[in-house]
Amino acid sequence: MRTVDGVFLLRDASSILLKPARDPLLVGAAKGLRKLVRVRPDRCGVITLQRDPRGHGDQSYSLKIRSDRIHLQASGEAGFRYGLLTLTQLIRANRPGIQAMDIEDWPDFPVRGVMLDISRDKVPTLGTLKRLIEMLAGWKINQLQLYMEHTFAYTGHEEVWRGASPLTGSQARELDRLCHGHGIELVPNQNSFGHMERWLKHRRYARLAECTGPWKTPWGEVRRKPSTLNPLHRDSARLVSSLYDQLLPNFSSKRLNVGCDEPWEIGQGRSRGACERQGAGRVYFDYLMKIRRAAGRHGSRILCWSDWIFKYPDLIQELPDDVTPLVWGYEADHPFDRQCARLRSQDLNYYVCPGTSSWCSFGGRTRNCLANLRNAAMQGRRHRAEGYLITDWGDYGHRQYLPVSYAGFLYGAALAWCAKTNVNLDVASELSRHVFEDPTGISGQVWLDAGRVPDLSGVVLNNRSLLFACMQASLGDVSSVEGLAAGKAERMAKRIAELKSAVSKARFGGVDRGLVKEELRVTLAVMNHACQRAQYNVAGRTGGPMRISVRRLEADLERLTERHRAVWLARNRRGGLASSVGYYERNLKEYQALTR
Repeated sequence: MRTVDGVFLLRDASSILLKPARDPLLVGAAKGLRKLVRVRPDRCGVITLQRDPRGHGDQSYSLKIRSDRIHLQASGEAGFRYGLLTLTQLIRANRPGIQAMDIEDWPDFPVRGVMLDISRDKVPTLGTLKRLIEMLAGWKINQLQLYMEHTFAYTGHEEVWRGASPLTGSQARELDRLCHGHGIELVPNQNSFGHMERWLKHRRYARLAECTGPWKTPWGEVRRKPSTLNPLHRDSARLVSSLYDQLLPNFSSKRLNVGCDEPWEIGQGRSRGACERQGAGRVYFDYLMKIRRAAGRHGSRILCWSDWIFKYPDLIQELPDDVTPLVWGYEADHPFDRQCARLRSQDLNYYVCPGTSSWCSFGGRTRNCLANLRNAAMQGRRHRAEGYLITDWGDYGHRQYLPVSYAGFLYGAALAWCAKTNVNLDVASELSRHVFEDPTGISGQVWLDAGRVPDLSGVVLNNRSLLFACMQASLGDVSSVEGLAAGKAERMAKRIAELKSAVSKARFGGVDRGLVKEELRVTLAVMNHACQRAQYNVAGRTGGPMRISVRRLEADLERLTERHRAVWLARNRRGGLASSVGYYERNLKEYQALTR
């Protein structure tokens, strides 16, 4: 972008000129522009839309603004869409006039996506998804995935999704049409190997489990409930193939995310012999090829998570060209550089997949979120990744609210379009402007600062915040708060009180302004409760004064649980709510056991 002298006054727009005149693409773009600019024949400013095959691909555009004219030029539909989006932002930010400038623009990553977890209890309403789609489209996101394990209404498998408020085929088709109209590819996403516990817990599917007894996670935890399909049982691939038969016809995309991450039990159960003879990597790879063929029968190319591919890197060279690995990692220092270089050395198309760091927290992990997104963008661009997919998970009850993820969506979208330009983006200010419509700038700052509160403890945990860990651990288990001093817990509580005070000064806008404000207040209240719980734990460990009574904790959490129910139902379907609330009810039972 280069600024020049002059200002185009919007009131001076006299006409919209199309070159060529009757090009349907330009006619559609002009109709969109007419919603933003009132054209008056007696004025002198001309807006020209011109199709030009030159440029940096279908998504590129050039925009020239002078005092007497605006000239938007692109080769294809996507380029005009993104050029108009940029012009829209300039108009809204600079009424009544736009600074004269030249812009030559194209994305760092051809694919810029968001993946939303709709299987960890929370299935958003159609209204919530529609508003999110419109928002993401405005940030030039062009792919959306809805991660599913058991939340699609598969015919013949009612026992799996009953009570979960699943997405239906007709709803998927409606979302697909909406996404298409906004320039977004809605990619079906059905985990097909690991994370199948919602299926395998039912007697009908138990025979397909890898393990029938206890098994051990990579970090040494012993579990008893199966989560991974037996890759050698012929009916495992048949089951997954039958799911694709129902799922894929509802989507216009010819891509399918088959998941296949974290199949932890491989080699610990029914596939042990084969893994000892062939290697666990080969057993995994052969199963992946089976479901690739199943997707291929629908003309779909598969995407899959890369954790097991990197665990057995010798298999990378065997990956077919139509398999797209998804390089995921959610900590600030994830080795995207090394992993991306490995895939690029095999000339594979792949995505980098950072996260919003919203899950296993209440207010997010702001510092980690921004650093993780930045790291993925820089290394993905350096090693020519095809896509940049921002993931948003909901582990342990999906107790964070949607606005916690907005910072990751916005900053990630900006980095995916042009990392060099947006690396130092003022995320708080842009959140206030583009999401919360708050002229004070306070709302975006408070949401980001809520995610910085746990940093005051000096305790750094992977994949979760300290305050979330305090709620997950039993009341008498202080191991999760090791190193947390009472003074630091009090410091966090004091900062939360300051943020609560700041909320009243913010001026939230938009149709959901009341809801966003309540979500923020409940978020801060839950974080404060976690601080009190931490103080109780610290006092019990050190023999200090019990300033927080169990009765007070009980009464506070009872109120918070009811507020959580209300806020949940404002954006999400009822299915999964009981499971989410169950985490708070477990805490309540601890308090009640000590007060009864």
